[in-house]
Amino acid sequence: MSMTHKPRLSFWQIWNMSFGFLGIQFGWALQMANMSAIYEYLGAKADKIPFLFLAAPLTGLIVQPIIGYFSDHTWSKTLGRRRPYFLVGAILSTICLFIMPQSSTLWMAAGTLWILDTSINVSMEPFRAFITDKLPDDQRTRGFSMQSVFIGLGSVVASALPWMMTNWFSISNKLVDGEHIPASVRYSFYIGAVAFITAVLYTIITSTEYPPADISERQKAKESKKGFGGGLGEIFHSIATMPKRMRKLALVQFFTWPGLFLMWFYYTPAVARNIFGATSEKDALYTKGVEFAGLTLSFYNVVTFIFAFFLPIIAARIGRKYTHMVCLLCGAAGLISVGFIHNQYFLYGSMTGVGIAWASILSMPYAMLGGCLPENKVGIYMGIFNFFIVLPEIIASLFFGKIMSSLLNNNRLLAVEIGGCLMILAAFLVLRVNENEE
Repeated sequence: MSMTHKPRLSFWQIWNMSFGFLGIQFGWALQMANMSAIYEYLGAKADKIPFLFLAAPLTGLIVQPIIGYFSDHTWSKTLGRRRPYFLVGAILSTICLFIMPQSSTLWMAAGTLWILDTSINVSMEPFRAFITDKLPDDQRTRGFSMQSVFIGLGSVVASALPWMMTNWFSISNKLVDGEHIPASVRYSFYIGAVAFITAVLYTIITSTEYPPADISERQKAKESKKGFGGGLGEIFHSIATMPKRMRKLALVQFFTWPGLFLMWFYYTPAVARNIFGATSEKDALYTKGVEFAGLTLSFYNVVTFIFAFFLPIIAARIGRKYTHMVCLLCGAAGLISVGFIHNQYFLYGSMTGVGIAWASILSMPYAMLGGCLPENKVGIYMGIFNFFIVLPEIIASLFFGKIMSSLLNNNRLLAVEIGGCLMILAAFLVLRVNENEE
C-alpha cells in the first residue's frame, strides 16, 4: 500500500494512531503547569524564569527539522517510518520525568527540562507527519482533532495531578526539611512518566504504516549516501522553498504561541500571588494558589477535550480558516480577562476561552498545512513549521525578562494579558490564508 493511495480509516483506527499523544501531553502539561513553580521553589526570581526556559526551544529549533528529515528517509520493516522515533523519544522522556522532581538546583532543573523537551520533540514531531502520511485530505481535520482530544485529556489529568495527590491521596504539598520540591509534585511526575511510555507503546503496537512509495531501492541507496551535510542542505533548501500557504500559516503561528508561552511562564505564579495573595513562594497561600491554578489549567483542557469533538463539524460548515480565527479570539478574550478577576472561581470562565483556542491551535493549522506539502517531505516541513512555535519562545526567553523587570514591574498578570493581545493579532492574520493556494 503506497502513501499516494490512502484509504479512509475508521474512528477506532484514528483513535489508535492518535492515542500516543495522551502520553506526550502528560510530559508537556506537567512541565507547563509546574516548572515556573519548581523554579521559584529553587529560588528563581520572576524576571529570570523566561531565561530558564531558553535551552529547550533552542534545541527544538535544531532537533525538529532534523528528526523530520530522518523520519522522511527511514523505513523499518518492523516499526515503519515514524514509529522508531515515537519509541526512542518516549524512552528518553520517561527517564527525564523521573529525574525532574529530584532536582536540587535551578541549573539541574533547567538542564533536565532541556533534555526532556528535546526528547518529547523526538516523539511528537513525527506524530504530526504520521497523520498526514496515513489520512486522505478530507479526514485530516478529524485526525488532528483526535490528537487534540488526547492532548486535552492528558492535560486535564496531568495538570490536576498535584491537587489530586494532596486532596485524594493525602500526599503532602508542603516543603519539609531536606526537600526542594513538594512530594505531591514529585509523585505527579512519576505517574506522568509511566503514562507517557504506556500511551506511546499502545500506538506503536496498534498502528501500522504504509511504505513510502516515493523512494525506490536506488533512491534509498542515494539518500543513505547524502550524510548529515546533505540532510542539512535539504533542510535549508526546504526553508527557502516553503509553499505560500505555509508561509502565511507560519506568521499566524508566530503570533499565536507567545500568548501561550506567557500564560505558561506566568499564569500559575500570578494566580498564587495576585489572586490568592501569597507574599512569597514559602507562603502557604502560594502552594494553594499553585494547586488551584493547576485545576484551572486542567479545566481548560477539559474544554479542549470536549470542544475537539465538535471542531470537524464546525470546520465543515464555516471552513478551517474562519473556525481558527474565531477560536483564537476566544482564547485572547480568556487571557485578557485574567487581569480583571478577583474571585478565583471566575478563572474557570477565562480558561474556557483558552480551552477553545487550544483545541484549534493543536489541529486547524496542521489540517490547513497538510494539503500543500509534498509527500516525500512531510516530516521536514512539519519540523520547519514548528520553527514558528519555538522562535517566539526563544524571543520571549531572551527579552521578556527585561520587559518584566523594567516595564511591567514584574506584574505577572499583565504579562498574561499581553499574550492575549498577541493572539488577537494572530486571529486576524488567519484571514490572509488561502486554502486553495499551494
